Amino acid sequence: MEQIVWSDFEKIMMVAGTILRVEPFPEARKPAYKIWVDFGLYGERKTSAQVTHLYGPETLIGRQIIGIINFPEKQIGPFRSEFLLSGFETKEGVVLASLERPVPNGTRLS
Repeated sequence: MEQIVWSDFEKIMMVAGTILRVEPFPEARKPAYKIWVDFGLYGERKTSAQVTHLYGPETLIGRQIIGIINFPEKQIGPFRSEFLLSGFETKEGVVLASLERPVPNGTRLS
């Protein structure tokens, strides 16, 4: 594993946000949702995430998550993803990275 220096870590904008809306994404090659998140001062952003195995739409709305918001946008079929929703791959599916207690949307991971 390659080591990074502190200045490399500082470049990554990992911020807290609250999931506002979730929709099915039937056009995706693998089962996925379209997800809209409020990142406070960074605004509302959308992404596509393959988290359907462990989460239903109703269990995601209102959940506070960690998003990486400074990657380039990515076209996924007819949908444009504006951030990366962080999570951990397991045998059962992706487990979302979330917060232990609420913080203001837009708070940066430090």
